[in-house]
Amino acid sequence: MDKLYNMSVFAKVVEMGSFTAVANHLSTTVGNISRAVTTLEEGLNARLIQRSTRRLVVTDVGHRFYDRCVAILGDVERAEAEAGHATISPRGVLRVHAVPGLGRTLVTRAAMAYRQEYPDVSVDLLLSQRMPNLLEEQLDVGIVIARALPDSTYVSQKIGVSHCILAASPAYLKQHPPVQTPEDLARHDCVLLSTVDYAPDEWHLESADGTFTHCPPGAHFGVNDMDAMATALRDGAGIGLLAGFSAIEDLRRGTLVRVLPGYYTNQRNVYALYPSRQFVDAKIKLFVDALKLHVGAQLAGYAAELGIAAQEAG
Repeated sequence: MDKLYNMSVFAKVVEMGSFTAVANHLSTTVGNISRAVTTLEEGLNARLIQRSTRRLVVTDVGHRFYDRCVAILGDVERAEAEAGHATISPRGVLRVHAVPGLGRTLVTRAAMAYRQEYPDVSVDLLLSQRMPNLLEEQLDVGIVIARALPDSTYVSQKIGVSHCILAASPAYLKQHPPVQTPEDLARHDCVLLSTVDYAPDEWHLESADGTFTHCPPGAHFGVNDMDAMATALRDGAGIGLLAGFSAIEDLRRGTLVRVLPGYYTNQRNVYALYPSRQFVDAKIKLFVDALKLHVGAQLAGYAAELGIAAQEAG
């Protein structure tokens, strides 16, 4: 930074033609201005300005160096302005990670709405079933579903809540004994869901009447993706857990039927994670706002439709 300062002082001397004029302009002493130019000359091992008691004369080397200084200082000024502007106006590439079930629909739609409002931002959306490493993968935002977040240096904002419900195809339910109580699940084929926050071997269900834990016997099919789970259930694989956002369209169409309608899994929070609280780019802040508006509101609507809206405040 000293070198940049000295270069800016030298450029001012060339432009103003006087150490005294520059000293007054920068509210410093003539000695400080002289030392800045001398330090540059010593580092370059070249004379930039010939001094006399009456005038300053810029040497040929000094003129060439001045042109370089002006270009370099201009680049620095533009870089500083661009970096500072990033916290005010969204632009550039926004790299986002999301779990697939949420990412394929709700996050994608939120990203499209966001780009409609902020077309100077390009969104790069990565979907995978894991907890992302934002720093190593150079990600701006990670969207995860978890009962509680592990300790980390990331900043987190809650954007909504999610529950899983039990579902099966009408054909499967027609061919098998009715499910009237949680204990009846023991007589059915159970499709296992294994994701970051759901263990496949225990279903923790709750309702207005209390809680129930079901340990599915040896299942014939398990999967770690909500959309694949929905496909298996539609094809009659058995009864399985589906997040409300993955089940809602099938339930509306009747291609899936809710099993034990009064029961659902305990609440999972949907979080947006980003690396730092300081100097947050506008593109990140505004995208998190878009997630709250589009994803959070949609999740709340699904919960209400499924009859579990009371859990939203929890």
